[in-house]
Amino acid sequence: MKKFILFLVLSCFFFSCSDNGFNNKNPFIPNYSFTIDLNMNLPAYSKLQYTSNAIYYSGVGAKGIYVFCTAPGNYNAFDAACPNQDLSSCSTMTLKGINIVCACDSKEYSLFTGQAQGGAQYPLKQYRVEVNGNVLRVYN
Repeated sequence: MKKFILFLVLSCFFFSCSDNGFNNKNPFIPNYSFTIDLNMNLPAYSKLQYTSNAIYYSGVGAKGIYVFCTAPGNYNAFDAACPNQDLSSCSTMTLKGINIVCACDSKEYSLFTGQAQGGAQYPLKQYRVEVNGNVLRVYN
């Protein structure tokens, strides 16, 4: 009986594990599968080696992505589409320091957290980032 109870308790722990609470659902931005590798030794991506720098990479996600260095070795990647707007000609966000701004509604979103200043229904759509030496793999 003790073995059975132990098995039940351990089973609960294994089945309650999640993928770091990663939630990538947003009704305005479709889920596109992609994988890109960014070599930070190349001049186009070298500024990602320094904290608070971002680059825009077009052609993936809904409207491209922003990759941002939060600290040495730590990165965030977000879709460049406004998270609270339907996809349109104004829904590609622009970089403003450590924030990105939606041209449709002028909302600013932090590249550190993905949250809107002043609040919004949806945060930025985030993608996974893997660090392998000087190469960043960004994927969905």
